[in-house]
Amino acid sequence: MATTKNIRELSLPELKDYFETIGDKKFRAIQAYEWLWKKNARDFDDMSNLSLELRKKLAEDFEFNAIQIDTIQQSDDGTVKSRYKTYDNHFIEGVLIPTEKRNTACVSSQIGCSLTCKFCATGKMERKRNLGFDEIYDQVAMLNEQSEKSYGKKLTNIVYMGMGEPLLNYKNVLKSIDRITASDSMNISPKRITVSTAGVAKMIKQLGDDKVRFNLALSLHAPTDKKRNEIMPINETNTIELLIESLNYFYNQTKNDITLEYILFKDRNDSIDDAKELMKIYRKIPTHLINVIEYNPIAGAEFVKPAENTTQLFTDFLAKNKVNVRVRRSRGKDIDAACGQLANKDKVA
Repeated sequence: MATTKNIRELSLPELKDYFETIGDKKFRAIQAYEWLWKKNARDFDDMSNLSLELRKKLAEDFEFNAIQIDTIQQSDDGTVKSRYKTYDNHFIEGVLIPTEKRNTACVSSQIGCSLTCKFCATGKMERKRNLGFDEIYDQVAMLNEQSEKSYGKKLTNIVYMGMGEPLLNYKNVLKSIDRITASDSMNISPKRITVSTAGVAKMIKQLGDDKVRFNLALSLHAPTDKKRNEIMPINETNTIELLIESLNYFYNQTKNDITLEYILFKDRNDSIDDAKELMKIYRKIPTHLINVIEYNPIAGAEFVKPAENTTQLFTDFLAKNKVNVRVRRSRGKDIDAACGQLANKDKVA
């Protein structure tokens, strides 16, 4: 058995085979597997019902690349942002967002991001690498522990809306969801999971081909190619027309919910003419909702949040034209935990 093998890449049958090769009983594999995926061990030493000798042997034969909590910040509104340190000394962030009806985990899929969206703090960071499926899983597991400890209930929802573009880490994102939803793990319904994309048309179609069971959100943020090109360079190769086609394909293959995300920027995409163009896109996609999102300021960006009455006029126009629209109020702005603000800052509460 190679010494560099990540133990969490092994299936239960493979783990049983390993225990057989070292002359131990197969039920030890079940115990170890429970520690990995039910009890959320962070280290071999956590596996207290395995002998010290066996734990030492596991540490010799395998890597255990669990992420660890580095810092935690608590917002005035109850939002909790955690910065995690990876085994190779990088940092990522995850956010717990509690409300009356639900407790949502917002998780990262990459260290940094390569898409350079102009309004996003993560987009100003260099992409270091993709996160492994187990590192994504760790975020959910630890945010669930925080939810139970701080609010007395488990997570109700998971959104892949943190650092990075999930569809550019396709295999690890899907594998992390397989683990999160597995009956021998957290057993969370895939209908409670939403993956958000800046719009990788080819991979949206791949989600359809793979018949995924989770929901999808498109970060649209502009109603025309001209305006979207200015703020989201990915649109130059993934135009709105291509995205409309891919989202229809995804829905036809899966029948899963699709949400359009739309951040309002003052004097850029917040006029009634913009709302009319957005309505046209809405009519062409089997989307069940447009989330209008408050802009959250970041350093070095020229964008401004529109006045409240502008937001009201924009959303009222959509609603009067039978568009299902909702304003999503930002949470955790005071700790840079809101949409577009994750950037591994050193401020600690």
